[in-house]
Amino acid sequence: MARAPQRSPGLIKAPTGITGLDEITRGGLPQGRTTLIAGGPGSGKTILGLQALVHGATTQNEPGIFVAFEERADRIVSNAASFGWDLPALQRRKLFFLDAQPSPDLVHTGESDIHGLLAAIEARVRTMRAKRIVFDSLDILLTWLGDPTLVQREVGRLHDWLLESGLTAIVTARAPDQLASPSGVLQFLPFLVDCAVGLEHTVVTGVSQRNLRVMKYRGSGFAESAAPMIIGERGIEVAGDLPVRGPARASTARVSTGITDLDDMLSGGYHEGSSALITGSPGTAKTTLAGAFVQATCARGDRALFISFDSEPAEIVRNLASVNIRLTRHLREGRLLMESRSALSASAESQLLAIRRLLDTHRPAVLVIDPVSALSKQGNETTGFGVAERLIALAKSRGITVLCTSLLGDASPHGEGSRIHVSTIADTWIHLSYHVVAGERNRALTIVKSRGTAHSNQVREMTLGARGVRLADVYAAEGEVLMGALRAQREAEEQAKAVRRDAERARRAVQAERVGAELRARIASLQEELALRTAELELATAVDAAAEDVRRKDRRERVAARRPHHPRSEPPA
Repeated sequence: MARAPQRSPGLIKAPTGITGLDEITRGGLPQGRTTLIAGGPGSGKTILGLQALVHGATTQNEPGIFVAFEERADRIVSNAASFGWDLPALQRRKLFFLDAQPSPDLVHTGESDIHGLLAAIEARVRTMRAKRIVFDSLDILLTWLGDPTLVQREVGRLHDWLLESGLTAIVTARAPDQLASPSGVLQFLPFLVDCAVGLEHTVVTGVSQRNLRVMKYRGSGFAESAAPMIIGERGIEVAGDLPVRGPARASTARVSTGITDLDDMLSGGYHEGSSALITGSPGTAKTTLAGAFVQATCARGDRALFISFDSEPAEIVRNLASVNIRLTRHLREGRLLMESRSALSASAESQLLAIRRLLDTHRPAVLVIDPVSALSKQGNETTGFGVAERLIALAKSRGITVLCTSLLGDASPHGEGSRIHVSTIADTWIHLSYHVVAGERNRALTIVKSRGTAHSNQVREMTLGARGVRLADVYAAEGEVLMGALRAQREAEEQAKAVRRDAERARRAVQAERVGAELRARIASLQEELALRTAELELATAVDAAAEDVRRKDRRERVAARRPHHPRSEPPA
């Protein structure tokens, strides 16, 4: 037997390469120790063990051995081809498959043991210098042994052999509650191993749901809660703990909603890296607001991811074009990725993992989920909120601005609230509603909340037209906000009043001008008369002055004529 490799104090971990599982286990499975993978039929035990072997062989330079007790090795290799693993190439140097199924024709008599099997495996370990090993469906072999005492002895023999070998071992078996033989001897398996992982596959009202939970891990911390799991195109993926990227950055930068009027109501738009929720009844234009946001994002050169649970991308693009929201160019140039998903085709947890893959590959600045309430549909009622919460937290941890739409939580078109209560964790909540008055159904928009933002508290009428989305200014009359035909009627009445006021003002201006002209004419006439009278007065004054001069001269001459004549006297000087 090869000596166990020297290990430094403290537990060393062997990464599995399984998305999420290494996060849950804080680095992988215990290196040089044994891990039990327990679960029911079809829960993914074989895939998990094989995936860990493939990762070790391809990225860790750790050759591995797969011991199959239930299915033939060639069938396992064939089935795994769909995951894109090149097992035939690995088999030439770094992977070895050993068929160890008990023959159905073999009659069990007397005592049997696995000593010969272990000897054959040990020889192969030395030849390959193997570091990892998987015993798949060990319970098949133990059940075949039959005798409880014999089972305990052989399990102890395998346990001791694994301890001495120093191999990183994975043992798969049915779940503990399914391991019970009449005497219950198989239930001790979880107590022998250093790490135990349980897989669960259930169907809730027709929707498949898979979960993984680490039940024990000696010498290491781990996430104890059950985590969603899927078997996808690349094997098993687990929705493990969200990656820690340091404290979340509270950005003060703004990103446009794509609607100028709404930007004004939000003091510039959404906060970058925040979460926004748009609620409303069907047909209130939730998708339209989401499309406007995506268009604005792509127009400034950023990437956007649009996930729809309602319609196909081509339908969304066509419908949005009718309100002047053009997404075709952004799709063609790769800035926008749109994907349609069926809410009933997979569990909410599976949807979360699929969206996370898209975030990893597309790396968007904006994520739109339309509607997020679809995650709470049939079979996902109890998990919808948790998945939505994890999805928003995931996006925010990457600095992605996320916008979710959601149907109302009740049947009333006047109610407010999201079906899965995302409104409690959203930073900005915009509510759309209908106002039915005078035989018309009109859309209204209000901002319920917007953390860290001075925002409008007014109800605004929202109209959709060929030029886009418009939010009309508040029109209140007698304390009531008017919309639609009533607003148009009241505006027409106000316009008519304004016309009448303008006409009356013009009439008064004309009248005032006429009166002014008359007064000015009268003033001119009086001024002329005054000038004439003044001239006459001046003339009369001049005539009187001349007459007075004549009278004084005449008086002097008469006085001079009455004086006596003295010839010798000099005439007066």
